[in-house]
Amino acid sequence: MKESPYALERELGMQYYATSTPGIGGALRTVPEDFLVDEISPAGKGQTTGPYLICRLTKTNWELQHAVKEIARRLNISHRRIGWAGTKDRNARTTQLISLYKVTPEEIAALYLKDITLEPVGQSNEQFSLGDLEGNRFNICIRAADPEDLAGRVSAVTEAASKALPNYFGLQRFGVIRPLTHRIGELILHGNYEQAVITYVGLAFPLENEEVRRVRTVFMDTRDPAVALRELPVQMSFERSMVSYLNAHPGDYAGALRQLPPKLLSMFVSAFQSYLFNCALSHRLAEGHTLTDPVPGDRLIFANGRTDAVTAANIPAVTLHLARGRCSIALFMPGRDKTDAITGNDAIRDILADLQITADNFREAAAFVRTKFDGAWRPIALKTSVDVSVQGTNVRLKFTLPPGHYATTVCREYMKADPIRMV
Repeated sequence: MKESPYALERELGMQYYATSTPGIGGALRTVPEDFLVDEISPAGKGQTTGPYLICRLTKTNWELQHAVKEIARRLNISHRRIGWAGTKDRNARTTQLISLYKVTPEEIAALYLKDITLEPVGQSNEQFSLGDLEGNRFNICIRAADPEDLAGRVSAVTEAASKALPNYFGLQRFGVIRPLTHRIGELILHGNYEQAVITYVGLAFPLENEEVRRVRTVFMDTRDPAVALRELPVQMSFERSMVSYLNAHPGDYAGALRQLPPKLLSMFVSAFQSYLFNCALSHRLAEGHTLTDPVPGDRLIFANGRTDAVTAANIPAVTLHLARGRCSIALFMPGRDKTDAITGNDAIRDILADLQITADNFREAAAFVRTKFDGAWRPIALKTSVDVSVQGTNVRLKFTLPPGHYATTVCREYMKADPIRMV
């Protein structure tokens, strides 16, 4: 195990690597084709009749929410009529299925968007919802890796990945250029909608271009929606929709937040839950516990969703179940109903207490966002078989992950590089 030296990762709770070998460095996403993602959709989608047109969406260098909003605009429909199973990386070439309510193949054929293709594949009686997928296949190239003992370093991490890596929520969960989704989620949980809007629109980050940083800073200082509406670039459609609403409805910050797509709005609070998980996982590792050895007080999650507790008496049986892949050690991400179900999660309990967040806050956020925000168990370990090829200083990784697991979590273990080199 090795600590991350990078402030951004530590701020997001990603404090450790599973391996202590030096990283191979390098860079991800030199070109979009270096990061290929192919969603594994459930069998049967697009094989029946129904009001939902199922299309295969392939996009390059598009953030999914923006892509969906632009598709909806071009089709002259509400973005709420488009459903998807998973949010894919922006700086990549990704393929997935989406559902479009009462849209015809002819309308899709007439649609043109740069770096986006839509291919109708069938109809369905049901729309896609988040999590409605079996997993994702990744084909990733890390370029310009450190040549020193490259094969040995790669081999060490590949072996570790086959056993257990920390199952962190990756950087893109919190925002790549602007890692603030969890901050917005915390503000929503406190009902501080004004500060949530001000932060989302006005907080500037170093990787943004100078003009965008200037406009954000002016809004942060003046809170003048008219000026922001006049100066925000057209492509910043989410920010523009919020300040446009504020310009017409001064002081209604709750209404301004609701101008965002519902799925994006819900992602803020779930990002805060993800942040809690990362912190709790790092706390466990800091205490000297491994990802695979159970200790009394741990919770287990089985494939059918059932959970059980680890005790001193059942550790031998639990160890056998874990070795055979029947269950996983898990940590609980609290929500509206089960903030007390955090046995063994002292780190989460302490964070919630420090931030004065309770189940009531999650219930109020759920009512505001119209999303349940139930608590959830998540395995602490990520395990995958990685097919690796090394060509000069380029390393290609091919692997498959279940839903909700992050390819960059695998890549960071190989690279151990500044997270900015992974975006």
